[in-house]
Amino acid sequence: MLRYLRHAPKMWRSEVNDAVVARLAPTSHETALDIGAGIGAGTMAAVKSGSRVVAVEPTPYMRRILQLRCVLARVGDRVRIVDGTAEATTLDADTIDAGWAVNTMHHWTNLDAGVAELARVIAPGGRVLLVDEDFEDPTHPDFESFGSKRADDHSHHFPTVDPKVVEAAMKHAGMTVTFAGHDSIAGRPSIVVEASHGSDQASA
Repeated sequence: MLRYLRHAPKMWRSEVNDAVVARLAPTSHETALDIGAGIGAGTMAAVKSGSRVVAVEPTPYMRRILQLRCVLARVGDRVRIVDGTAEATTLDADTIDAGWAVNTMHHWTNLDAGVAELARVIAPGGRVLLVDEDFEDPTHPDFESFGSKRADDHSHHFPTVDPKVVEAAMKHAGMTVTFAGHDSIAGRPSIVVEASHGSDQASA
């Protein structure tokens, strides 16, 4: 909890989340999904577009902060906060038009289950954008403070996501992968997997 509180300003508003939401471009006619929503950096960015957002977050105190944030922002019923995980969102099938996850893939306990759940809840023609910043890239702004120490700090170590492994899982689940690799998101080196549910929709 203390570690999250230390990074709270970046979690409240995030250029990476802003860029991910802008890339997915949810509209006022769509329902979006923020996986591992935290305190709502991506959720609030999507609400500004007019879309409805389902914010899935497993951590109780983060859900409480997001609930308070939604009250203060007067978003009404445009945000639904759900106690869930990537592997178990509790959502109905085929109900999401655009889904994303920012810096949460490395927390997923079961990649295949998480991808299968995405494939289940994303409606035909819907799209997905999964992004983990590559803190181990020396060009990342936070490399010195985080990335260079990550391998030596076993108490906070988490595995680096392999985009090709995620791509294979997506394809196995019936998703159409339009990009899987390294890209720059908001000027930060990132691991990116972009997909759609069906070949008739391709992300820009």
